[in-house]
Amino acid sequence: MRLTRLGGLCVLAGLLALPAGAQTQRPPSDSALIGAGMLAKQKQKAVAPDVPAPPSAWPRLERGTVFCRTQDDLQRRAARLRGEQAAPADCRAMAVPTAIQIVHRAGPGATEVRLTAQNETGWTDAWLPANPPPGTVTATGGR
Repeated sequence: MRLTRLGGLCVLAGLLALPAGAQTQRPPSDSALIGAGMLAKQKQKAVAPDVPAPPSAWPRLERGTVFCRTQDDLQRRAARLRGEQAAPADCRAMAVPTAIQIVHRAGPGATEVRLTAQNETGWTDAWLPANPPPGTVTATGGR
């Protein structure tokens, strides 16, 4: 019985020594290890320099903002959103941010705007503050 315990301890000690023995093997030739287990210094990859983003046009209608042909269309759309019976409104959602010019403000929920790229006039209920946010340029600033 004593020999069995002693044999078991020897086997256990041998198993514990296996991981240490694995460290004496040479690393493969494509390994990042060199010498006595020290990591090779990796070359830093080239990165593009930081380039500031172009300033955003202001004022603009963001993606998803509603643009209606007339003020009546804008009011009909608002009525339908409230659940009232109203005729369909001639409105569309903007697919991309679009530079505009503010023509007329008719309250906080109705602003007449001109799309600068299409030279099209319509109405929106988007909140368009009087002062542009920092980092923006006026839509006509580049002309």
